[in-house]
Amino acid sequence: MPDKQDYYELLGVSRSASAEEIKRAYRKKALEFHPDKNKSPDAEKIFKQINEAYEVLADPKKRGTYDQFGHSAFDPASGFSGFSKGQTYRQGPFGYTYYTGGSPFSGGEDLGGFSDPFEVFESFFGSTGGFGRRRPAKPHYSLKVDFMDAVKGGEVTVVISGRERKIKIPAGADDGTRVRYQDFDVSFDVKPHPVFRRDGNDVVSELKISMADAVLGRDIEVETVDGQVKIRIRPGTQSNTLIRLKDKGVPFLNRRGRGDHYAKITVEIPERLTNEQRRLLEQFRDLS
Repeated sequence: MPDKQDYYELLGVSRSASAEEIKRAYRKKALEFHPDKNKSPDAEKIFKQINEAYEVLADPKKRGTYDQFGHSAFDPASGFSGFSKGQTYRQGPFGYTYYTGGSPFSGGEDLGGFSDPFEVFESFFGSTGGFGRRRPAKPHYSLKVDFMDAVKGGEVTVVISGRERKIKIPAGADDGTRVRYQDFDVSFDVKPHPVFRRDGNDVVSELKISMADAVLGRDIEVETVDGQVKIRIRPGTQSNTLIRLKDKGVPFLNRRGRGDHYAKITVEIPERLTNEQRRLLEQFRDLS
């Protein structure tokens, strides 16, 4: 992405700048290039670039990814994966991929946080924006929602100011997702799930298999947000292997498509063996 200016240069800070230095630099630059104050034709473009830089550098995880991989880590067209390429298999109508090294969660295209650069600005300077973008203050409510309602969408009924209101949960909602109504705003706080963990729009779960299944291979059921899916464990699978189930993750909020599901393999080693099991394992060891 050669046309992208370095985020540190945009904010005027060094690559070793502290979080507080980055915040101060953002405040200064945002005030300087806010379109309501700066009337140059490029002001709004620069203002948006400044906010994009701040969204990445203010998040330690995203900043670390940017320091390592640059702009390509956040560009879907770059093909960035951040880990060694896995081997892809077909099982029925979908594909799945084994990853035996690294992690698929080093980068990602979803910057998260604020979708509107003016919201980033207003989070520092208040709803007036300081330059004529005054918005009437509205009540803001935080609503706890179930994990699966956040993934698939849903509707809950709440009482606000003595009135029943139906709140629609968009499919793909996450912690901090904000929905604006005419007279109030609602943001979501997603409850944890006993089986699934979210990483952006990807879903991660642990898949425990026996030592024999890991060595010999086997067809096995994996629980996903869409229900059970059958995959094939290949012979010789190791602990910490990741199996990718394409398009079995969380829907994207503002565009078509879904993330993926990653099943992390844990090979269970038995703590106790029968005499026959021990004899067979010793025989296997001798043959090896």
